[in-house]
Amino acid sequence: MTVGSSGEQEKIDLKKFVSSLYSVIVLLGLLLLSAFFIIFFKTQIWGAVLSGYTFLSDRDEIHRFISSFGGWAPVIFILFQLLQVIFAPVPGEASGFIGGYLFGALPGFCYSCIGLTIGSWINFIIGRFLGKKYIRKLIPQKFIDRFEPLLQKQGIFVLIILFIFPGFPKDYLCLFLGMTALPVKVFMVISSVGRMPGTLMLSLQGAYVFERMYGLFAVIFGISMVVVLLTYRFRKVLYCYMERVNDKSLS
Repeated sequence: MTVGSSGEQEKIDLKKFVSSLYSVIVLLGLLLLSAFFIIFFKTQIWGAVLSGYTFLSDRDEIHRFISSFGGWAPVIFILFQLLQVIFAPVPGEASGFIGGYLFGALPGFCYSCIGLTIGSWINFIIGRFLGKKYIRKLIPQKFIDRFEPLLQKQGIFVLIILFIFPGFPKDYLCLFLGMTALPVKVFMVISSVGRMPGTLMLSLQGAYVFERMYGLFAVIFGISMVVVLLTYRFRKVLYCYMERVNDKSLS
């Protein structure tokens, strides 16, 4: 190793150390701030938790709250779903469950699909018009390195799998696809249809909990968890399979 390369490596190691130290300091600061609020405002916090639990446990109260928005209630939820795709304020799994809980299985499913689909399209457009200069800073490099070659030849096949299987960062995927030559119409179809199976499962879970059909909820939840765990457990196998398919098509 030359002196120059050794110096560059030391700079990289120093940057990693500073970045890790900064993360630790931020984490400790958040923990101390949380401890401060818990110690000095525990009565108010506990009261808010109890109020929230009471509210979520009262189906009639929830319906009254939603009905207070009148015809705008579905619009507000669709907007919420749209924004969570772009800014991710809450996990998509939580919002899909909430849709079924508040509106019922079919309406919640439809509203979630509309919001998620529009949000995906917006992300795609952002990726296409802002270009690689800005979007690559938002997407982890390892994500790009792994999936860019796969999409060159087996794009449609890979996309269908990635949108259907749970746990994959679809919001990143939409931004990334905006930088590719994928036709807008093709993306619109794949992103819309690909999200439907998972969204339906979540909406059913929310609806069953609201109707206190805990047996059916347990079945649907169990199936979903098995799919999620198997997908996560064998994610590398899935990626390798897609890479093999891509390599065969290139040979």
